[in-house]
Amino acid sequence: MSNELYADGIGEITITGTIVRIDLMSLSATDRDANNNPKPVFRQRIIMPVDAFANAVDLMQKALGGLVEAGAVRRIGDMSAAAAADVQSGASNASPNFN
Repeated sequence: MSNELYADGIGEITITGTIVRIDLMSLSATDRDANNNPKPVFRQRIIMPVDAFANAVDLMQKALGGLVEAGAVRRIGDMSAAAAADVQSGASNASPNFN
């Protein structure tokens, strides 16, 4: 059986010489910030050589490209262009209850 770890995201990436350290974080179930949002908490660290990190980034970019093509995610620039087109066409996501 293999161990699995869930992470909500990457907290920090540190490069020291030829070593890259990637800190994985999860949102705390108990700790909250001033706005009552869950605080990110360090969970585990991935340590790898720079060349392995570069290969990992390339692989992630290819995976992201597949997700974009499938319509599962949008790039931020694409969302900005779509929002600008909506404004120009008069489309709005605003509720009529708040006019």
